[in-house]
Amino acid sequence: MVSPPPRLARLAEVHDLPIGTACTAHAAIRQLRHGLDRNGEGYYDLVVGDASARIPAKIWGDSRAYGELARSGLETGAVVKLMFSVGEYRDAIQLTVSRIRGVVEGDEWSSEAIWGRGWELIQDLRCKTLVFDIETVPGVVLDAEDTPESVRKAVARAAERSAGELDALEAQTKAMSLSPYFGKIVSLAVGEGELDEDEDEDDDGDEGEGREGAVTALVVPPPGREDEEYPPWIRPMSEADLLRCFWHLADAAELVVSYNGRGFDVPFLQARSLIHGVPARVDLLSSPYSLRPHLDLFRLLSPGRGGTASTSLDVICWSLGITSPKGEMDGSLVAPTYARGEIETIAEYNVGDVRATARVYRHLREHLLPFRNDW
Repeated sequence: MVSPPPRLARLAEVHDLPIGTACTAHAAIRQLRHGLDRNGEGYYDLVVGDASARIPAKIWGDSRAYGELARSGLETGAVVKLMFSVGEYRDAIQLTVSRIRGVVEGDEWSSEAIWGRGWELIQDLRCKTLVFDIETVPGVVLDAEDTPESVRKAVARAAERSAGELDALEAQTKAMSLSPYFGKIVSLAVGEGELDEDEDEDDDGDEGEGREGAVTALVVPPPGREDEEYPPWIRPMSEADLLRCFWHLADAAELVVSYNGRGFDVPFLQARSLIHGVPARVDLLSSPYSLRPHLDLFRLLSPGRGGTASTSLDVICWSLGITSPKGEMDGSLVAPTYARGEIETIAEYNVGDVRATARVYRHLREHLLPFRNDW
Protein backbone atom coordinates (compact mmCIF):
# COMPACT_ATOMS: atom_id res chain seq x y z
CA MET A 1 0.00 0.00 0.00
CA VAL A 2 1.39 3.40 -1.01
CA SER A 3 1.69 5.87 1.85
CA PRO A 4 0.05 9.29 1.28
CA PRO A 5 2.37 12.26 0.82
CA PRO A 6 3.34 13.97 4.07
CA ARG A 7 1.31 16.99 5.18
CA LEU A 8 3.13 20.26 5.77
CA ALA A 9 2.07 22.25 8.82
CA ARG A 10 3.62 25.41 7.36
CA LEU A 11 3.91 26.14 3.65
CA ALA A 12 7.33 27.72 4.21
CA GLU A 13 8.66 24.20 4.82
CA VAL A 14 8.72 23.57 1.05
CA HIS A 15 11.88 25.70 0.83
CA ASP A 16 13.72 23.00 2.79
CA LEU A 17 12.55 20.11 0.58
CA PRO A 18 14.31 18.61 -2.45
CA ILE A 19 12.87 19.31 -5.89
CA GLY A 20 10.34 16.62 -6.79
CA THR A 21 9.13 16.00 -3.22
CA ALA A 22 5.38 15.28 -3.02
CA CYS A 23 3.37 16.86 -0.18
CA THR A 24 -0.05 17.99 0.90
CA ALA A 25 -0.91 21.25 2.66
CA HIS A 26 -3.75 23.60 3.47
CA ALA A 27 -3.44 27.09 2.02
CA ALA A 28 -5.47 30.01 0.73
CA ILE A 29 -5.65 30.91 -2.95
CA ARG A 30 -4.10 34.40 -3.08
CA GLN A 31 -4.04 34.84 -6.86
CA LEU A 32 -5.69 32.84 -9.64
CA ARG A 33 -5.48 33.20 -13.41
CA HIS A 34 -6.56 30.91 -16.24
CA GLY A 35 -4.57 30.83 -19.45
CA LEU A 36 -4.03 28.90 -22.68
CA ASP A 37 -0.71 27.57 -23.91
CA ARG A 38 0.42 27.78 -27.56
CA ASN A 39 -1.44 24.54 -28.32
CA GLY A 40 -4.70 25.88 -26.92
CA GLU A 41 -4.50 23.73 -23.77
CA GLY A 42 -5.75 25.36 -20.60
CA TYR A 43 -3.77 25.84 -17.39
CA TYR A 44 -4.00 27.79 -14.14
CA ASP A 45 -1.37 30.07 -12.64
CA LEU A 46 -1.95 30.68 -8.97
CA VAL A 47 -0.28 31.87 -5.81
CA VAL A 48 -1.10 29.93 -2.65
CA GLY A 49 -0.17 30.92 0.85
CA ASP A 50 -0.59 30.62 4.56
CA ALA A 51 0.68 32.72 7.45
CA SER A 52 4.25 31.54 6.81
CA ALA A 53 4.71 31.99 3.04
CA ARG A 54 3.21 32.77 -0.37
CA ILE A 55 4.35 30.48 -3.19
CA PRO A 56 3.59 30.39 -6.96
CA ALA A 57 1.91 27.25 -8.24
CA LYS A 58 0.87 25.74 -11.56
CA ILE A 59 -2.01 23.49 -12.54
CA TRP A 60 -1.59 21.91 -15.97
CA GLY A 61 -4.53 21.07 -18.19
CA ASP A 62 -3.83 17.32 -18.20
CA SER A 63 -3.87 17.02 -14.40
CA ARG A 64 -6.79 15.94 -12.19
CA ALA A 65 -6.43 19.26 -10.37
CA TYR A 66 -7.36 21.18 -13.54
CA GLY A 67 -10.79 19.57 -13.74
CA GLU A 68 -11.26 19.75 -9.97
CA LEU A 69 -10.59 23.48 -9.92
CA ALA A 70 -12.71 24.16 -13.01
CA ARG A 71 -15.70 22.34 -11.52
CA SER A 72 -15.32 23.61 -7.96
CA GLY A 73 -15.96 27.31 -8.46
CA LEU A 74 -13.13 28.07 -6.05
CA GLU A 75 -11.98 31.68 -6.23
CA THR A 76 -9.29 33.94 -4.81
CA GLY A 77 -9.51 33.87 -1.02
CA ALA A 78 -10.74 30.28 -0.78
CA VAL A 79 -9.00 27.94 1.66
CA VAL A 80 -8.08 24.67 -0.04
CA LYS A 81 -6.26 21.40 0.46
CA LEU A 82 -3.54 20.81 -2.09
CA MET A 83 -1.52 17.83 -3.24
CA PHE A 84 1.59 18.95 -5.09
CA SER A 85 5.21 18.31 -5.95
CA VAL A 86 7.94 20.84 -5.27
CA GLY A 87 9.24 22.27 -8.52
CA GLU A 88 11.35 25.13 -9.77
CA TYR A 89 10.83 27.85 -12.36
CA ARG A 90 13.43 30.49 -13.19
CA ASP A 91 15.47 29.58 -10.10
CA ALA A 92 12.49 30.01 -7.76
CA ILE A 93 10.24 27.47 -6.04
CA GLN A 94 7.03 26.68 -7.90
CA LEU A 95 4.52 24.03 -6.88
CA THR A 96 3.00 21.68 -9.44
CA VAL A 97 -0.48 20.92 -8.13
CA SER A 98 -1.96 17.51 -8.87
CA ARG A 99 -5.09 17.61 -6.66
CA ILE A 100 -7.12 20.48 -5.18
CA ARG A 101 -10.37 20.80 -3.25
CA GLY A 102 -12.03 23.14 -0.81
CA VAL A 103 -11.68 22.37 2.88
CA VAL A 104 -14.23 20.02 4.42
CA GLU A 105 -15.27 19.10 7.91
CA GLY A 106 -12.55 17.09 9.59
CA ASP A 107 -9.66 18.81 7.81
CA GLU A 108 -6.90 19.87 10.19
CA TRP A 109 -6.45 23.59 9.62
CA SER A 110 -7.05 26.86 11.45
CA SER A 111 -7.75 30.41 10.38
CA GLU A 112 -4.72 31.65 12.31
CA ALA A 113 -2.43 29.14 10.56
CA ILE A 114 -3.71 30.24 7.14
CA TRP A 115 -4.14 33.98 7.62
CA GLY A 116 -2.22 34.76 10.79
CA ARG A 117 -3.23 36.42 14.04
CA GLY A 118 -5.83 39.17 13.73
CA TRP A 119 -7.53 37.99 10.52
CA GLU A 120 -10.72 37.24 12.44
CA LEU A 121 -11.06 40.94 13.24
CA ILE A 122 -11.43 42.03 9.60
CA GLN A 123 -12.13 38.95 7.49
CA ASP A 124 -15.43 40.51 6.39
CA LEU A 125 -13.63 43.65 5.16
CA ARG A 126 -11.50 41.97 2.48
CA CYS A 127 -11.22 44.20 -0.61
CA LYS A 128 -10.22 43.58 -4.20
CA THR A 129 -8.91 47.15 -4.36
CA LEU A 130 -8.01 48.36 -0.87
CA VAL A 131 -8.18 52.13 -0.38
CA PHE A 132 -6.75 53.31 2.93
CA ASP A 133 -5.61 56.29 4.98
CA ILE A 134 -4.27 56.75 8.52
CA GLU A 135 -4.45 59.41 11.23
CA THR A 136 -1.67 59.81 13.78
CA VAL A 137 -1.04 61.57 17.11
CA PRO A 138 1.91 61.94 19.51
CA GLY A 139 2.69 58.68 21.26
CA VAL A 140 5.54 59.61 23.59
CA VAL A 141 5.15 61.37 26.95
CA LEU A 142 8.19 63.63 26.93
CA ASP A 143 8.11 64.49 30.62
CA ALA A 144 7.90 60.84 31.70
CA GLU A 145 10.78 59.71 33.92
CA ASP A 146 11.74 56.88 31.56
CA THR A 147 11.97 59.12 28.46
CA PRO A 148 15.68 59.54 27.61
CA GLU A 149 17.06 63.05 27.28
CA SER A 150 18.24 62.18 23.76
CA VAL A 151 14.61 61.57 22.74
CA ARG A 152 13.52 64.93 24.16
CA LYS A 153 16.28 66.66 22.22
CA ALA A 154 15.39 64.83 19.01
CA VAL A 155 11.76 65.93 19.30
CA ALA A 156 12.85 69.49 20.03
CA ARG A 157 15.03 69.56 16.90
CA ALA A 158 12.23 68.13 14.76
CA ALA A 159 9.77 70.66 16.18
CA GLU A 160 12.17 73.51 15.46
CA ARG A 161 12.49 72.45 11.82
CA SER A 162 8.72 72.28 11.31
CA ALA A 163 7.74 75.25 13.47
CA GLY A 164 6.95 77.89 10.83
CA GLU A 165 4.13 79.99 12.25
CA LEU A 166 3.23 77.41 14.91
CA ASP A 167 3.80 78.00 18.60
CA ALA A 168 6.19 75.70 20.48
CA LEU A 169 3.51 73.22 21.63
CA GLU A 170 1.86 73.00 18.21
CA ALA A 171 5.24 72.46 16.54
CA GLN A 172 6.10 69.71 19.02
CA THR A 173 2.73 68.01 18.47
CA LYS A 174 3.14 68.16 14.68
CA ALA A 175 6.68 66.78 14.81
CA MET A 176 5.70 63.87 17.05
CA SER A 177 2.58 63.04 15.03
CA LEU A 178 4.58 62.81 11.81
CA SER A 179 7.22 60.47 13.25
CA PRO A 180 6.48 56.76 13.75
CA TYR A 181 9.06 56.76 16.56
CA PHE A 182 7.42 59.57 18.53
CA GLY A 183 3.83 59.10 17.33
CA LYS A 184 1.21 56.38 16.94
CA ILE A 185 -1.73 55.50 14.69
CA VAL A 186 -5.18 56.10 16.16
CA SER A 187 -7.34 55.57 13.07
CA LEU A 188 -7.06 53.49 9.89
CA ALA A 189 -9.91 53.85 7.40
CA VAL A 190 -10.32 51.15 4.75
CA GLY A 191 -12.75 50.66 1.90
CA GLU A 192 -13.32 48.97 -1.45
CA GLY A 193 -12.19 51.09 -4.39
CA GLU A 194 -14.17 49.27 -7.09
CA LEU A 195 -17.62 50.48 -6.07
CA ASP A 196 -19.70 52.49 -8.51
CA GLU A 197 -20.40 56.08 -7.52
CA ASP A 198 -24.01 55.38 -6.53
CA GLU A 199 -22.87 52.52 -4.29
CA ASP A 200 -20.32 54.80 -2.63
CA GLU A 201 -22.90 57.44 -1.75
CA ASP A 202 -24.58 57.01 1.62
CA ASP A 203 -28.15 58.26 1.53
CA ASP A 204 -28.92 57.97 5.24
CA GLY A 205 -25.72 59.62 6.48
CA ASP A 206 -24.71 56.61 8.57
CA GLU A 207 -21.29 56.05 6.94
CA GLY A 208 -22.61 53.02 5.09
CA GLU A 209 -23.60 50.86 8.06
CA GLY A 210 -24.40 47.36 6.92
CA ARG A 211 -23.61 47.98 3.25
CA GLU A 212 -21.17 45.84 1.33
CA GLY A 213 -18.08 47.88 0.56
CA ALA A 214 -18.74 50.54 3.18
CA VAL A 215 -15.71 52.42 4.53
CA THR A 216 -14.74 51.21 8.00
CA ALA A 217 -12.51 52.92 10.56
CA LEU A 218 -10.29 50.81 12.80
CA VAL A 219 -9.53 53.00 15.81
CA VAL A 220 -7.43 53.01 18.95
CA PRO A 221 -9.78 54.45 21.59
CA PRO A 222 -8.48 57.26 23.81
CA PRO A 223 -7.72 56.35 27.43
CA GLY A 224 -10.93 55.67 29.34
CA ARG A 225 -12.99 54.87 26.24
CA GLU A 226 -11.67 51.39 25.52
CA ASP A 227 -14.78 49.55 26.70
CA GLU A 228 -17.43 51.83 25.19
CA GLU A 229 -19.76 50.78 22.40
CA TYR A 230 -19.18 52.24 18.94
CA PRO A 231 -21.28 52.24 15.75
CA PRO A 232 -20.65 49.28 13.43
CA TRP A 233 -18.49 51.30 11.03
CA ILE A 234 -16.00 51.96 13.85
CA ARG A 235 -14.01 49.00 15.21
CA PRO A 236 -12.00 49.67 18.38
CA MET A 237 -8.76 47.76 18.95
CA SER A 238 -5.16 48.12 20.04
CA GLU A 239 -2.60 49.71 17.73
CA ALA A 240 -0.88 46.32 17.34
CA ASP A 241 -4.14 44.71 16.17
CA LEU A 242 -4.81 47.67 13.87
CA LEU A 243 -1.43 47.06 12.24
CA ARG A 244 -2.09 43.33 11.88
CA CYS A 245 -5.42 44.12 10.24
CA PHE A 246 -3.84 46.49 7.74
CA TRP A 247 -1.22 44.01 6.58
CA HIS A 248 -3.84 41.24 6.32
CA LEU A 249 -6.06 43.44 4.14
CA ALA A 250 -3.13 44.62 2.00
CA ASP A 251 -1.96 41.03 1.58
CA ALA A 252 -5.42 39.87 0.50
CA ALA A 253 -6.03 42.75 -1.95
CA GLU A 254 -5.13 42.69 -5.64
CA LEU A 255 -4.35 46.43 -5.53
CA VAL A 256 -3.67 48.88 -2.69
CA VAL A 257 -4.54 52.55 -3.30
CA SER A 258 -3.44 55.55 -1.25
CA TYR A 259 -2.84 59.28 -1.50
CA ASN A 260 0.82 59.91 -0.60
CA GLY A 261 0.96 56.46 0.96
CA ARG A 262 4.53 55.93 -0.23
CA GLY A 263 5.63 59.20 1.30
CA PHE A 264 3.90 58.91 4.67
CA ASP A 265 1.31 56.23 5.46
CA VAL A 266 3.20 53.06 4.51
CA PRO A 267 6.57 54.06 6.05
CA PHE A 268 4.68 55.00 9.22
CA LEU A 269 2.76 51.70 9.24
CA GLN A 270 5.93 49.76 8.56
CA ALA A 271 7.91 51.43 11.37
CA ARG A 272 5.09 51.05 13.89
CA SER A 273 4.83 47.38 12.90
CA LEU A 274 8.52 46.88 13.62
CA ILE A 275 8.07 48.50 17.02
CA HIS A 276 5.13 46.21 17.87
CA GLY A 277 6.71 43.09 16.36
CA VAL A 278 3.96 42.77 13.75
CA PRO A 279 4.97 41.20 10.39
CA ALA A 280 4.79 43.69 7.50
CA ARG A 281 3.40 41.08 5.11
CA VAL A 282 3.44 43.04 1.85
CA ASP A 283 6.12 45.09 0.11
CA LEU A 284 4.35 48.35 -0.74
CA LEU A 285 7.46 50.54 -1.04
CA SER A 286 9.77 48.94 -3.61
CA SER A 287 9.64 50.10 -7.25
CA PRO A 288 8.46 53.60 -6.25
CA TYR A 289 6.95 54.45 -9.65
CA SER A 290 5.24 51.11 -10.23
CA LEU A 291 1.45 51.17 -10.25
CA ARG A 292 1.09 47.71 -8.71
CA PRO A 293 0.65 46.41 -6.07
CA HIS A 294 0.60 49.91 -4.54
CA LEU A 295 -0.96 52.74 -6.54
CA ASP A 296 -0.03 56.03 -4.89
CA LEU A 297 -2.30 58.62 -6.52
CA PHE A 298 -0.13 61.46 -5.25
CA ARG A 299 2.87 60.11 -7.19
CA LEU A 300 0.69 59.70 -10.26
CA LEU A 301 -0.76 63.22 -10.13
CA SER A 302 2.19 65.26 -8.86
CA PRO A 303 3.52 67.59 -11.58
CA GLY A 304 7.19 66.68 -11.80
CA ARG A 305 9.10 67.80 -8.74
CA GLY A 306 6.47 70.29 -7.65
CA GLY A 307 5.56 70.88 -4.04
CA THR A 308 2.85 69.00 -2.17
CA ALA A 309 0.63 72.06 -1.70
CA SER A 310 -0.42 72.11 -5.37
CA THR A 311 -1.43 68.46 -5.32
CA SER A 312 -3.06 68.00 -1.93
CA LEU A 313 -6.07 65.70 -1.92
CA ASP A 314 -8.57 68.54 -1.50
CA VAL A 315 -7.03 70.46 -4.44
CA ILE A 316 -7.18 67.36 -6.66
CA CYS A 317 -10.81 66.75 -5.66
CA TRP A 318 -11.70 70.35 -6.44
CA SER A 319 -9.95 70.17 -9.81
CA LEU A 320 -11.74 66.96 -10.81
CA GLY A 321 -15.14 68.08 -9.54
CA ILE A 322 -15.13 65.51 -6.75
CA THR A 323 -16.58 66.20 -3.31
CA SER A 324 -13.71 67.27 -1.07
CA PRO A 325 -13.27 65.58 2.31
CA LYS A 326 -12.05 68.77 3.92
CA GLY A 327 -14.43 70.48 6.33
CA GLU A 328 -13.85 71.99 9.75
CA MET A 329 -11.46 69.14 10.59
CA ASP A 330 -7.90 68.96 9.26
CA GLY A 331 -4.72 67.07 10.10
CA SER A 332 -3.49 69.67 12.57
CA LEU A 333 -6.61 69.13 14.71
CA VAL A 334 -6.32 65.34 15.02
CA ALA A 335 -4.04 65.35 18.08
CA PRO A 336 -6.07 67.85 20.17
CA THR A 337 -9.29 66.10 19.11
CA TYR A 338 -7.88 62.77 20.30
CA ALA A 339 -6.75 64.39 23.56
CA ARG A 340 -10.37 65.44 24.13
CA GLY A 341 -11.46 61.82 23.59
CA GLU A 342 -13.39 62.53 20.38
CA ILE A 343 -12.31 59.49 18.38
CA GLU A 344 -15.56 59.46 16.36
CA THR A 345 -14.70 62.88 14.89
CA ILE A 346 -11.29 61.61 13.82
CA ALA A 347 -12.84 58.46 12.34
CA GLU A 348 -15.34 60.52 10.31
CA TYR A 349 -12.53 62.68 8.97
CA ASN A 350 -10.45 59.59 8.15
CA VAL A 351 -13.39 57.90 6.38
CA GLY A 352 -13.99 61.08 4.37
CA ASP A 353 -10.43 61.00 3.06
CA VAL A 354 -10.80 57.36 1.98
CA ARG A 355 -14.09 58.08 0.20
CA ALA A 356 -12.46 60.98 -1.66
CA THR A 357 -9.36 58.91 -2.51
CA ALA A 358 -11.58 56.12 -3.87
CA ARG A 359 -13.45 58.60 -6.07
CA VAL A 360 -10.19 59.98 -7.45
CA TYR A 361 -9.04 56.42 -8.15
CA ARG A 362 -12.24 55.61 -10.04
CA HIS A 363 -11.87 58.79 -12.10
CA LEU A 364 -8.33 57.78 -13.07
CA ARG A 365 -9.42 54.19 -13.65
CA GLU A 366 -11.78 55.43 -16.37
CA HIS A 367 -9.79 58.28 -17.91
CA LEU A 368 -6.07 57.60 -17.43
CA LEU A 369 -4.99 54.19 -16.20
CA PRO A 370 -6.34 52.07 -19.10
CA PHE A 371 -4.15 54.01 -21.51
CA ARG A 372 -0.87 53.58 -19.63
CA ASN A 373 1.48 50.81 -20.73
CA ASP A 374 2.38 50.01 -17.11
CA TRP A 375 -1.19 49.48 -15.87
